[in-house]
Amino acid sequence: MSVKPAVVLLSGGVDSATAAAIAKQAGFAIHALSFRYGQRHGCEIDAAHRVAAFLSASSHLVIDFDLRAIGGSALTDQIDVPKSRSAGEIAHGIPVTYVPARNTIFLSFGLALAERIGANDIFFGANQLDYSGYPDCREEYIQAFEAMANLATKAGVEGKSRLRIHAPLLYMTKAAIVAKGMELGVDYSLTWSCYDPGADGRACGRCDSCQLRVKGFSDAGVLDPIAYAE
Repeated sequence: MSVKPAVVLLSGGVDSATAAAIAKQAGFAIHALSFRYGQRHGCEIDAAHRVAAFLSASSHLVIDFDLRAIGGSALTDQIDVPKSRSAGEIAHGIPVTYVPARNTIFLSFGLALAERIGANDIFFGANQLDYSGYPDCREEYIQAFEAMANLATKAGVEGKSRLRIHAPLLYMTKAAIVAKGMELGVDYSLTWSCYDPGADGRACGRCDSCQLRVKGFSDAGVLDPIAYAE
């Protein structure tokens, strides 16, 4: 019997790597999908390649498009990446690192790939606890996109299959995510999280993403294997 395919949105970070490992544990053949969209932390694509290879992905597709033309985010525009914010500041409001409609664009590409390869499952490392300010990381959003996806595809309209979007990390703390990944054997030295890496290739250690990662590993009692400038 052939292994069921699943599309996995793979950024190369802790969350997407863990979601991919969960998909593999569940018995899916991983078809990884990454995006080079003009993000300042483009080195995450190298991490995605490393993670995909480590997890023996059946395929890994990197799609190029440029959201810098739209801008409006510290990741794609001439806007400073926030540094050294408190936990309260990180948890409050929609951060300037939010990229307009990014996850909708990512999931749309994922939907297209799933339809082409005959996959009924998309895995997405969204987390509502750590990024509560991101509107496209909420359960309501994911449910709405899934409903739309099943109205928008040939397979859905013909009733041949139903697409499901899996967000297994949605209500997990970063520490719980790290612990789960360690349980599954994820090599986190292959991953990347920093939004504003230095010229020397080290993570800044002060952006929101770095701080959440550092705290997650610390709370999980696990040594973070990557190097930080601070």
